[in-house]
Amino acid sequence: MTTASRARQPAIGSVAVLGAHILDVLGRPVESIPPGQGSARLTEIRATAAGTAAGTGVDLAKLGADVLAIGATGDDLLADMLTAAMRQHGVDTGGLVRKQGVQTSATILPIRPNGERPALHVPGATSLLELDDIDLSRLGHVRALLIGAPDALGSLVTDGMAEVVQAARAGGALIAVDVLRPGSPRDFERIAVLLASADWFAPNADQLTALTGESVLVTAIDRVLSLGTGGMAVTLGAQGALVAGRDGGDPVHVPAIDVDVVDTTGCGDGFNAGLLTGLLLSVSAVDAAWLGVACGALVATGLGSDAGITSLDQVFRFLAAAAPAPAERLTAAAAAAPVSAWTSI
Repeated sequence: MTTASRARQPAIGSVAVLGAHILDVLGRPVESIPPGQGSARLTEIRATAAGTAAGTGVDLAKLGADVLAIGATGDDLLADMLTAAMRQHGVDTGGLVRKQGVQTSATILPIRPNGERPALHVPGATSLLELDDIDLSRLGHVRALLIGAPDALGSLVTDGMAEVVQAARAGGALIAVDVLRPGSPRDFERIAVLLASADWFAPNADQLTALTGESVLVTAIDRVLSLGTGGMAVTLGAQGALVAGRDGGDPVHVPAIDVDVVDTTGCGDGFNAGLLTGLLLSVSAVDAAWLGVACGALVATGLGSDAGITSLDQVFRFLAAAAPAPAERLTAAAAAAPVSAWTSI
């Protein structure tokens, strides 16, 4: 990928995003689906790169990371659109493999006036990613690996994911995990070994309680941490996020930042991008979550997963208006970070 235009960024460094790469087609505002052959006029229709890996990858690239995308797509026009959307933001799509005879994962999202987002989804090629599709040597050079949507992956979760994590760990990478589906105990059983090896797990509250079968959120957090997971960052929608570690302390609540909501698609991906960026800048987990909350709020101000965020400095300014102290610490950490040469991964 070309890096000359980003040669003077803080050293967030290289991040690999592995998992769900989805093309979203969104329209707004949709109050109802017209009956029969009827039609409705909308204000806006967009196509964006989305999914727990691709959506987060685009936001990370906007924040200054050197991003490598790893996943499976179909060999179709949807794949062309998806990769073009990611490359537009500077993401290296060399880790995406095209699968014959299956379509690229895609979603149609009619966005309601209040920002809610019912979804019409085709799972497509996401689950077909295999260990042989992944160049493990490139993972030895990343500072972080986000495994996005292991619950939507196929045999790789139990036959190859350990090798993927080991390859990233060999280079000292931070390992983070997030899920895609609403969640079930069966999904939790499939990904438990992966979670045990992760530094961070970042589901939303509904996913976490559905995965663990625990109705009390703190109990669900403790259930995951007991596996060996290093930390939890649980998004709470309009209530912000909870951050918890294995130190036995109570989870810390980071409140949401009020914005005029256009579309909530991709807010969790924005949170993940901010959280990882903060962790790679070596701030506290709580301050990293503040950056995540700010990124998630900005994404909600526009249509699609790639909305709202333009740069790390822009997010710092936005956060400073709501939470000056965390913003000051984050800005100082970014200023103190060494400048990266942005060598390709």
